[in-house]
This record gives sequence, C-alpha cells and structure tokens, in this order.
Amino acid sequence: MELLLNSMIEDLWIVAPILFCSFLTIAVAINRLYYYNKNKRDVVQFIPKLQKELVRNNLDSAQNLSVQLGGIIGEVSEEAVRIFSEQRNGFSRSFDIASSLATRKLESHLTILGTIGGVCPFLGLFGTVVRILYTFQDLAVQGNQSAAVASGIASALIATALGLGVAIVAVVLYNYFQSVVKRFEDDFQLIKLLFLSFVDSNDEVVIDQPTNIAL
Repeated sequence: MELLLNSMIEDLWIVAPILFCSFLTIAVAINRLYYYNKNKRDVVQFIPKLQKELVRNNLDSAQNLSVQLGGIIGEVSEEAVRIFSEQRNGFSRSFDIASSLATRKLESHLTILGTIGGVCPFLGLFGTVVRILYTFQDLAVQGNQSAAVASGIASALIATALGLGVAIVAVVLYNYFQSVVKRFEDDFQLIKLLFLSFVDSNDEVVIDQPTNIAL
C-alpha cells in the first residue's frame, strides 16, 4: 500500500490523467445507464397494439399509442405514423433518417469510452518506461543496489496496471452499451417492418384488360 501511494505521488504527472479517465468513465457509465433505463420500453406488447390500430387505419389512435409509450421508441413510432400518413411511397427512406437521428442520441458519449479504452494502456506504459529510465539513472549514480532496482521497477509497473485497469473497464462498458444500442435499433427495425407491411398491402397493381372491339 505504501509503495502504491509513493508511486502515485512520484508519478502524479502520469497518474493524474489516468485517474481523470477513470472518473470520466464512471460519469459516462452513469449517464448512459440512466438514459437507457429511462427510455427502455416493452416493444413486445406495443407492436401488437400498434398493429391493430393500423389494421383499422386509425392513425390518430396509433399516434396516441406512441405518445403514451414515450421514450425514444415512442418518438420514433410517432415519426413513423406521421411519415405513414403523409408520404407512404418514400416511407422507408424517411424512417431511416428518423431512426438514424435517434441512434445518434443513443450513441452519444460512447466514443469517450472507446477512446479511453484505447489510450489508457499507452498512458500507463509511457509512465512505466519513464519511471524505469529514472530508476536506471539512479542506479548508475548510486551503484548496484538490487533492492532499489526492484523497488523502482515495481513502482514503474503501477502506472501500467492503473492504465490497463481503467482501459479494461472502459472497453467492457463500451461493448455493453453498444449491445444496448443494437437492441434499440432492432426495435426501430420492428416498427419499420410493421409499417412497411401496410405500405406494401396498400400498393395497388393496375392490370390493363384488353378491350374487345366488335367488328
């Protein structure tokens, strides 16, 4: 414990950025967990209800269902109803725009976790290399002292351990949040497929019948 405290004090110039990254990781994790839990909805129950209203062609009730659902899924569903009522022919492209904008909200701040996961190991390694250089410099001045060398190397490796620890947590959280975003995207696709099924069913194919002309 004493070695850890001494190392953190001596190598504060490199430990401070790693600790900042750890606090930033915690802040992003709390923010995303709160946002995802706030917007989590049961689509399995919502889709059949929405389908019934679309079968009846009752777009007002479909809109109300989306408003009652709330959250980001409700927002996307509201936009889907609006697009369906105004421009059915271009529904797919317009809906993709709406769902992409919603996905951007879901992915907000996740790049921070990805960056921390990639940078922190190198910060720790950089601190370790510099501390080892100082250790060998002291060794050259003081002479051969194996205890001092062991203590210096142990102190140097603490920076690497801190960097790896923060990076591992950041990468795990990044991958988990990406999977959550993917589930939301799957819900968006379910809504899209539901509306597209009604767009396709309303397409009328006109077949010209030959006209018999009596001669």
